[in-house]
Amino acid sequence: MRRVRGCLSTSMDDYQLNTTTIIRHAARSHPEQEIVYRTHGQTSRYTYDAAYRRMGRLANALETLGVRPGERVGVLDWNTHRHLELYFAVPGIGATLLQMNLRISSEDLSYVGNHSQVAYVVVDESLLPVAEAIAPSLRTVRAFIVMSDRPAAEIETSLSPVHGYEELLAEASEHYDWPVVDEKSAYSACYTSGTTGRPKGVYYSHRNIYLHSLMMAANVGINSDDCALVIVPMFHGQSWGLFYACAMMGAKLVFPGRYSADDTAPLVDLMIDEGVTLAHGAPAIFQPMLQYIRTLDTKPDLRRARFLSGATEPPLSMMRGFKELTGAEIIHVYGATETTPLVTMNYRLKPSLRQRLSPEQQWDLKRKQGLAITGVDVRVVDVHGDEVPHDGTSIGEVCMRGPWVAGGYHDAPGTEASFVDGYWRSGDAGTIDPDGYLKVVDRIKDVIKSGGEWISSIDMENTIVAHPDVVDAAVVGIPHDRWQERPLALVVTRPGAAVGDDDIRRLLLERFARWQLPDQILFVADIPKTSVGKTSKKTIVERYKDLYGATR
Repeated sequence: MRRVRGCLSTSMDDYQLNTTTIIRHAARSHPEQEIVYRTHGQTSRYTYDAAYRRMGRLANALETLGVRPGERVGVLDWNTHRHLELYFAVPGIGATLLQMNLRISSEDLSYVGNHSQVAYVVVDESLLPVAEAIAPSLRTVRAFIVMSDRPAAEIETSLSPVHGYEELLAEASEHYDWPVVDEKSAYSACYTSGTTGRPKGVYYSHRNIYLHSLMMAANVGINSDDCALVIVPMFHGQSWGLFYACAMMGAKLVFPGRYSADDTAPLVDLMIDEGVTLAHGAPAIFQPMLQYIRTLDTKPDLRRARFLSGATEPPLSMMRGFKELTGAEIIHVYGATETTPLVTMNYRLKPSLRQRLSPEQQWDLKRKQGLAITGVDVRVVDVHGDEVPHDGTSIGEVCMRGPWVAGGYHDAPGTEASFVDGYWRSGDAGTIDPDGYLKVVDRIKDVIKSGGEWISSIDMENTIVAHPDVVDAAVVGIPHDRWQERPLALVVTRPGAAVGDDDIRRLLLERFARWQLPDQILFVADIPKTSVGKTSKKTIVERYKDLYGATR
């Protein structure tokens, strides 16, 4: 990119953008705003002011323990108020918060700890077995801090040495002289889930999350009248940075603690009780939430609610269901660990499109990942690295760059090919239409290549899930001697539903040519998932790789 230098400004360009600025503003301008959290089924609450004072105690305690600027402090916790405190106190002293993903294997978690050279690990009492399993292999940890409502002396653990989180705070002063942390310092680190090789470290700068928070707040329209339910795990991808954007704007925060995708009733009940207007998650969470809402005699009024949905394309049936039953808006967003993650958003349609498209066409457009967020450049390139036409049909790899996009992986030689011409290569196959809307059609590795043509497994999955009696679906390409690959569909239906092969095929024929339809449709009890809740297509292909056998 060509760069020029103009006349020097008189602005305070050396004023650092960091996380301390965000929480200091929240405590100063919105001290009375609530932070709600659930632990052991009980709801408690405090304020930004009280949280800020506890963060000061925590910062003093960490320094007393010997945590130094630049060192990594790992966290094993659910979505809790203590996790929030750590997200500000650790980077506030110049250290780096290491997000320790509870959904990856112990082997990978140990690798993350050693690769990052983690110095301290803060662990919730309920997760002591996880910490104890990896502790013997962690080479650089100097001590563990246990978060519990009980005194540390009452907790039995093989970890050593151990400090009690609440005891450390009780012994420390709430007055802390927060340093000015250089905005290029890493405030947090998250490792990719390791689906291909070892997990890779993405180290986010203070400047990164500050600018990301600004853009999230601007694009979602967050303000102090909002109440956000923090659903996306805080132990991976900083929960999409939602709580930072909300703190920046003084919005109410609600932390659900530990929850299960198999029982989302507590999430919905909490949402109703606290007047939630913002939440984020994946269709795997929102679908069961919608199913629970359908069972309620009185449907909640969520007309102010904006629910950010990522990971996979949200089915139209789900988006319509929320809108019709509750008034809530499902907003398709797109990103990755490497992008903090917000890159595109499909929220309010451009006025020109509202005038041009019919209501049905507008609904269909909402399936796309959306327009690039200001500050991020997104392009789709072919195998030669040339940008493909913005015609909505030309497919290429989605690449991106921007102030909150990774420019490399931490201490990971051999990964340079993931970054070309200043862009991060996502590995996603997509298109951009004439109006600028990005549509991810598949992972490059998951596109079904049949007889020289490409078939989008994502589009096919979402068409199947649109059936009212289908709970989940996965479509993969299975090796075929004649056609290279042919589609296989796995379908999970509601208990007792009478859905057959012909029902699915009739539904698919509304959007796909007959030759594109799966050679087989298998009805199964469940679909394999990865550590981050996505469909594990690698597992499915391995399981059914011999299904189609030789040439027919």
